[in-house]
This record gives sequence, structure tokens and C-alpha cells, in this order.
Amino acid sequence: MAKSFIEELRWRGLLHDSMPGAEDQLAKGPQRGYIGFDPTADSLHVGNLVQIMILVHFQRCGHTPIALVGGATGMVGDPSGKSAERNLLDEGALRHNQACIQVQLERFLDFTGDRAAELVNNYDWFQGMGFLRFIREVGKHLTVNYMMAKDSVKNRLETGLSFTEFSYQLVQGYDYYWLWKNKGCNFQMGGSDQWGNITTGTELIRRMGGDEAAANPAFAITTPLLTKADGSKFGKSESGNVWLDAARTSPYKFYQFWLNASDADVVRFARIFTTWEREEIEARETEHAAKPGTLQKLLAADITRRAHGEAALQSAIEASNVLFGNATTESLGAFTSDQLLDIFEGVPQGEIPRAKLDAGLPIAELLSDATGFMPSRGEAKRALKENSISVNKRKVGEEASITSADLLNGGLILLQRGKKNYFLVRVG
Repeated sequence: MAKSFIEELRWRGLLHDSMPGAEDQLAKGPQRGYIGFDPTADSLHVGNLVQIMILVHFQRCGHTPIALVGGATGMVGDPSGKSAERNLLDEGALRHNQACIQVQLERFLDFTGDRAAELVNNYDWFQGMGFLRFIREVGKHLTVNYMMAKDSVKNRLETGLSFTEFSYQLVQGYDYYWLWKNKGCNFQMGGSDQWGNITTGTELIRRMGGDEAAANPAFAITTPLLTKADGSKFGKSESGNVWLDAARTSPYKFYQFWLNASDADVVRFARIFTTWEREEIEARETEHAAKPGTLQKLLAADITRRAHGEAALQSAIEASNVLFGNATTESLGAFTSDQLLDIFEGVPQGEIPRAKLDAGLPIAELLSDATGFMPSRGEAKRALKENSISVNKRKVGEEASITSADLLNGGLILLQRGKKNYFLVRVG
């Protein structure tokens, strides 16, 4: 027997609101439901992962997920949660972004089999619809009073709202009608800030669908907007968005984002972002309570594996070991220069000319005068006598001399004092 989707959302902390009758409709058998994704960037980010996981759970409960990439709505701009109008992209940029997003969605959703996920683009049904046809066939069904009552409109009236943005709920509402009419889609899901837009769609279906809509109604389900325990916005790191595209956010940084989740957040995150069953999660929560930090490692591995693959996960774990584990000179050599710079972002850095290494540079001079890692040669020599200095993760003594042969990937040297005091030398 298939699991109850509403109950799955409820215990995972993912249910904010649902229209009356939604649970009964889901109990009738396999349904089709969709969520829209904004294609104004060529990558989704972890803030989108909540909605991706809603589709994942929907599919796992025996239903068919539809991911709508808004090629048309991306040209308009959703005012929900925005304080100013966005820049609008042309069709070429949007098509490129959609192709990139599809690749990312395919890592999470199953696009094969009986309940195969489907990707649609609303530009495909809007590109042939002129303005006059749209306002005649769609616009006449909703009053301005109805549209003005939406929070996404009311919250922008003081700062100003263009007609383009005002019409957004009609455009999204028609998406739902089109999918209901042509794809048999009875559910639209999204964040709680999308309730107004989604219910505009259910209202359009009711008014445009007539008797068919009465017999085959449409429903809305929303999820809570996710924030961290400290009240800050989920999905951001110190350097900005955490993207699903490895070129924008490396698998190492992606892994670290989840690894650094607070104990107050990680239990919620495990319920939301994994497909682990309830009993498994509760067992891991118990283990985590006894040994904090264990759940972060499991969560980070699970999500990184799905987002980037097993090889990228292992590389991210190896990269973490460079900073916090027992890495070796040989394991350092397996990373590219860009990966090493990524791992040691924020670590103090210096630069020396390659010529300094030609005849061999005494280690005490490298640590002090050449790089400034240590304030003086005397301090450097004391650290060397204490056997607390490593070069590229290999302990060195007072007599060591560093040459070009010691460079990592031909251009970097990693200095270390003790366990956590690092300095990265760029050799130019």
C-alpha cells in the first residue's frame, strides 16, 4: 500500500497548509502534481531543495511529479516576497538556464518507469498566445478585487507594483489550468508564500473548467518557509547562495555547508532533505543525541552524493580530511590547484617568486622572512625544534630546505604549525 503523502509531509515538518479534500483525493490512487521553478539563474540552489524534496516524496508515495520550469513566467517576474521588480531575461538566456536546471533535477527525480517525473516549460503554451487572447480567455474570469486581495499584491502597493508583476498570478494560474486540462494535474505545491498564486490557479480551474472542474477538482498544498534555528535565512553561506552547480559551489563547499549545520537545525534538515524512513531517522536522532556531530556527517554525505555523485562526495570527504583529519603529502597531490585554493579559502596566504626556490630555501626563512607566516626566524626555529612544523602535511626539521620539487601542482606550498594553524604559499 502506498504511503500517505500528506502524512509523509506532516511528520517530516513539511506541511504548512492544504486545501480541504486534498488528502481524500490523494487516497483515491496515483495523482499528478507540480511545482514551478524559477529559471532566472543557470543553477538551482539549496533554497530550492525543499521543493525538489516535495516532488521526491510525492513520487515515492506513488504519484507522478511534474517540474515546471517557468520560461514564460521567468520573463514576467513573481512579486511574491520581493520588494522590487527583478531584471527580466531574454528567451535565449532562459532556455540555457532551463537546460541546466533539468540536469540538476534528474539527479533527484526518477524520469523513468510508471511514475516517471516530467519536465515542462510554460513558454511552450504561452509563446503562441497573444495578449488579447489571454485577457479575453483568462483575464475575464477573475476580478481585480480578487487579485488585489492577495498578499503578494497588497504588500507591494506602497512601494509600487507594475502591471507586469500584477498579472503574474494570472499567468501562474493559467499554468495550473493548462496542466490540469492537458496533463491531468490535480495538485500544485509550493512554499507558503505561493499560496495566493496557487489558489488563483484553483479558482481559474473552477471558473474555466465548469462541470469538468466540479467532477475533477484541483488542490493546493504548501510547505513552511525554512529558516535556521537562529532565525537567519536557510540556503545562504558567508559567501552567498549555496548552488547545486559544482562550478558555482564546489562539492567540497556544498558538503561543508551541511556538515556545519547546527545541532538545533540538523534534526529538522535530516527529516526534510533525506529519503530515510521515519524509524531510521529516529534511530539516528537518538545516536546523535548521545554523540553530537554524527547526524551532520550522515546528512552531508547523503545530500552531496545525490547532488554531485559518489566520486565528488569522496573527494569532498578527502578535502575535509586535509583540514581536519590525517591527510598525507600524497593525498594533497591528488587535488588540483583550484581545489586546494577552495579548501583553504580564508586561510592566510602569501606569495614568493619561484626563483627563491631554485637553490633551495631554508625552512626557517620560508616560515618567517619569505612569507610572514611567523614573526621571526627565532620563532620559526623554536617551532621547528618543537617538531610542530609540517610542509605539505609532512613534518620537517631545522635543516630542511624547500625547492621547486616540493610544490603541489607546480605552484603551492602548504605550511602548518600544530594541528590547525595553516598558511598557503603561492609560488609565481
